[in-house]
Amino acid sequence: MQTTKPVIGWIGPGIMGNPMCKNLMKAGFPLAVYARRTESAQELTDLGASFYASPAELAANVDIIISMVSDTPDVQAVLLGENGVMAGGKPGLLVIDMSTISPVATREIAAQLAEKDIRFLDAPVSGGDVGAIAGTLTIMVGGNAADLEYARPALEAMGKTITHIGGHGAGQLTKACNQLIAAQTVIAVSEAFELAKAAGVDPARVRAALLGGFAYSRVLELHGQRILDENFQPGFMAKLHNKDMHIVTDTLATFGLNLPGTQRAADYMQALVDRGDGDLDSSALAKIVQQQIHS
Repeated sequence: MQTTKPVIGWIGPGIMGNPMCKNLMKAGFPLAVYARRTESAQELTDLGASFYASPAELAANVDIIISMVSDTPDVQAVLLGENGVMAGGKPGLLVIDMSTISPVATREIAAQLAEKDIRFLDAPVSGGDVGAIAGTLTIMVGGNAADLEYARPALEAMGKTITHIGGHGAGQLTKACNQLIAAQTVIAVSEAFELAKAAGVDPARVRAALLGGFAYSRVLELHGQRILDENFQPGFMAKLHNKDMHIVTDTLATFGLNLPGTQRAADYMQALVDRGDGDLDSSALAKIVQQQIHS
């Protein structure tokens, strides 16, 4: 017997959200949308999505809300603020935040929504716009396991790897770990190339050899080629990675941790943005490595 799929309400149909919404619609999920700029949702409404004028109205008419917005204050505003999801959501509504925000704030959001019996999952993603378009995102989930199972068919329409990490905030904590590893690995690859050049060795051949060994990583494969080509057209803009690194360092402060490698990566990312390169791909961290070496 065929079951009716839950109606999904989407907040934030941007560069990532738009293709994720399309994949949900392709999978047969009824979709409704809220966007601060109505033109951001035009392509989706042309495809059959409904549009609501506020997150509260959206929440009152759907079974699942998914938010994909820029930063922690944006999530707090659309979920908890005036005319937000909490104001319109009925008991039992499931909210899934797929933005990248503070793990600490995420726990607070979950607790506030729970006061109105609104369920919550944090489910940030990795894979960029390419993964969003292909439906192959890696999704890191924090929250109740039963809520994840209810949401799984929708998540499977958008992602290839879905991992339940733990309780509320665990997904965002995992995304923070992802971002600090990515930033530090770009720096390591950049430094390896600088060492090769200083010794008169072709860094392209070094990369080719390392791709077959223990040092292999997606950063070496993809960003390594970007660095060699000096092609920093954005896949993931440095200013967004910089925002994420601030989330990382704020989280470190919350737990009283001093991680020198992470702090250096955060400082380099800030320096990249400060020099006006925030719209470049985050692999442009190589520019800061070169600046440090040759200054």
